[in-house]
Amino acid sequence: MTKVTVAVKRLPHGAGLPLPTSATKLAAGVDLLAALDEDLTLNPGERQIIPTGIAIALPSGFEAQVRPRSGLAAKHGITLVNSPGTIDADYRGEIGAILINHGSKPFVIERGMRIAQLIVSPLTNFSWFEQDELSHTTRSAGGFGSTGIKK
Repeated sequence: MTKVTVAVKRLPHGAGLPLPTSATKLAAGVDLLAALDEDLTLNPGERQIIPTGIAIALPSGFEAQVRPRSGLAAKHGITLVNSPGTIDADYRGEIGAILINHGSKPFVIERGMRIAQLIVSPLTNFSWFEQDELSHTTRSAGGFGSTGIKK
């Protein structure tokens, strides 16, 4: 496992909240917290950018991804609109989580609630090599369920 140091800035409305941490020793990411001044109700079908109260400076060659929390999705229908949300190494603004309520009941988001998770990953640099034809595979252009759902 590679360890990288990421600079983090706590924003004024994030004061008093802990910095994001992993819930368990082997967790892949850290939990992002809602940096709200007051409770916010997310009604069914509604989406909101929830502030986290932090900004980061990723090292060159890395990206961060904001991902949903499985418990919020399974129990309440709360997930991210753009999952995963990508944070580029040159972005210095606040991290926000665009939550949407796919559930049937209003969901209350409270200050300090764990609303999403953040993963930091190395990037692979690539360049295009244009071809008139691509190599053939058994799958070829089959996609969007072409392999079926049963073995």
